[in-house]
Amino acid sequence: METFLLDHGLSALFCLSLLAATLLPLGSEWLLAALILQGLPIVQVVSVAAAGNILGAYITYAMGRWGSDFFVKKLLRMDAQQTQRAMEQYRRYGTVSLLLAWLPVIGDPLCLAAGIMRLQPLLFLIPVSIGKTGRYLFIAMLSSPGLYS
Repeated sequence: METFLLDHGLSALFCLSLLAATLLPLGSEWLLAALILQGLPIVQVVSVAAAGNILGAYITYAMGRWGSDFFVKKLLRMDAQQTQRAMEQYRRYGTVSLLLAWLPVIGDPLCLAAGIMRLQPLLFLIPVSIGKTGRYLFIAMLSSPGLYS
């Protein structure tokens, strides 16, 4: 599988980055680093990974936005009072917390919560894009062969 992903380069990175930003437990950082070590341009690799990851986060956001009844009532089993408290907490910290949407374990639920709480799409997109692009740029810099010469 690793060989297949490496052979398909940027398209595989886009797909893996997109899937990694959904509720699936995947990681795309290793492929980003491997492609940089193969000599692909950092800007190109980071741009492709960030685009896939941001789109994946937006899919998770959309699942929350248009599937909120299912997530809130069926999966989380929250009543009206619990939902109201969660909405108040999210209004206080939600938008800023999306800068951490790149973190494992908590990032995807933050994106889902943004959709459930009906956050404006642009208010979602800006902090998520900053956080996810920054994370890939940091990993790319650490992976760059020129950094250690």
